[in-house]
Amino acid sequence: MNGQTLHLGIAGLGTVGAGVVRLLRENAEAITARAGRRIKVVAVSARDRNRDRGVDLSGLTWHDNAIDLAADPKVDVVLELIGGAEGSARALVEKALSAGKPVVTANKALLAIHGAALATLAGENNTSLLFEASVAGGIPAIKLVREGLAADHLLRVGGILNGTCNYILTAMRETGRDFDDILAEAQALGYAEADPTTDVDGWDAAHKLAILAGLAFGRPVRFDSLHVEGIRNIAACDQAFAREMGYRIKLLGSARSDDAGQIEASMRPCMVPQSAPIANVDGVFNAVLTEGRFSGPMLIEGRGAGAGPTASAVVADVIDLARGTALPVWGMAPQPEIACAPRESLRGQYYLRLFVQDRPGVVADITAALRDYGVSLRALSQHAAEEASQQSSSQTVVPLALVTHETSEAAMLSVLTALKPLETVIGTPLLMKIETV
Repeated sequence: MNGQTLHLGIAGLGTVGAGVVRLLRENAEAITARAGRRIKVVAVSARDRNRDRGVDLSGLTWHDNAIDLAADPKVDVVLELIGGAEGSARALVEKALSAGKPVVTANKALLAIHGAALATLAGENNTSLLFEASVAGGIPAIKLVREGLAADHLLRVGGILNGTCNYILTAMRETGRDFDDILAEAQALGYAEADPTTDVDGWDAAHKLAILAGLAFGRPVRFDSLHVEGIRNIAACDQAFAREMGYRIKLLGSARSDDAGQIEASMRPCMVPQSAPIANVDGVFNAVLTEGRFSGPMLIEGRGAGAGPTASAVVADVIDLARGTALPVWGMAPQPEIACAPRESLRGQYYLRLFVQDRPGVVADITAALRDYGVSLRALSQHAAEEASQQSSSQTVVPLALVTHETSEAAMLSVLTALKPLETVIGTPLLMKIETV
């Protein structure tokens, strides 16, 4: 390190990168007191030198190639705020770690996909990789799991990890409108990107869940083994059915470890009881849920994105480095990746919604499929035809919802296969797990 001052190089000057520069300057006195030394940005890199970012960058060394920050002798710590699992973000982190320089990143995709290799690289070069800002913005989720609960044996971890999806599902429930309508509204308000795929298809939240699971269970999970679903297929009638049955719909991440060390993990829309604390986390808020053998269940809630919360989390990691804190990436010595248990092995209660032709024998055909695969029906509800979101001039289509007793997901997937050839079933059925949380 260069004397008493910790010198930073920042790659990426978007809302978070500019927010970090602003935060370090505006809170300099308090940050110095807490870190025990001055922290100063000395070098930056971004695609456009001339863009006005609302902060004064004069006097800083500018690198056109972000990777050059790793070799800059004036830079003690590299902040990677570019994003993405590949390209310059990955190359910069690998080069900095190989050079023995600590890295702070907000890059959830990079950690979820390459975390095992990066942990090994950091260990081999006796340096640190910190990533508090990669999960749930300003909520101290990483510190909670890796440090606050370090003495406990964690049984599960997860939560609501994407504010865009939570906003859309909340608005659908409160207004009775459909997904496409609320998505357009979220885009107009700036809560959803012009291309919302990463958010609404569940990938953003899945990256965060993979990181939390790796920390909770002491080894990175293989990301391609994680079951991921988004919220595009949630209809207004599903929200109505959920309300009638005493549930709310949330895009919920859940990772559990059994006594044998097997991990069950998924990111998917779920039904949760209205009385559950996580059911009342609404709008753009995130929530992280943990449960330990000694600590019991715990829920922390807050804003999961935005320049302020994310920049705050980045600087918190920098302060840890300034204090000399050194932690293994996954909370313990590097471990090989572990694959999640296959989806078919999961068990629980399930919600199944279908659009069906309104004619005799339809329910009998559906219950026969349930019977054939040993699925016991707990409840059935049907709405009037005018509430259906799929209509045809030649037939009346109604939404039908079923709730099962506990069964295997393998059985439910077999039921879906059996229902597919039925002419009376219109479109693709929706299957959701019911989580008691």
